[in-house]
Amino acid sequence: MDFKSTQTIYRQIENWVFEQILSGAWKPGDRAKSVRELAVAFEVNPNTVMRSYERLQNQEILTNKRGIGYFVNEDAPEKILAIRKKEFMEEEVPEFLKNMRLLGITMEEIMAVSN
Repeated sequence: MDFKSTQTIYRQIENWVFEQILSGAWKPGDRAKSVRELAVAFEVNPNTVMRSYERLQNQEILTNKRGIGYFVNEDAPEKILAIRKKEFMEEEVPEFLKNMRLLGITMEEIMAVSN
């Protein structure tokens, strides 16, 4: 993973897990990679990965089965889509609309580009 300085590492790991689930690499019911595996793979402190996993557990994306590991919840894809949609609408859309106004871009111009 190529970490960006604009977002905390634990959030980037969280987003990576989202991508694994949405892409189907991790399916509902699958065991997630262990904290140590991800820490080694991403060359980060295990506490950073643990913080990501705890947030994912709080969002009901992962479930911790003591002594066994973390598992993808059955409704994780739907929950991730809801989280991502909310973030997109609250963060990216307002910035996009502001740039449209500043640049004088019309919705017709946007629609022409998207076709």
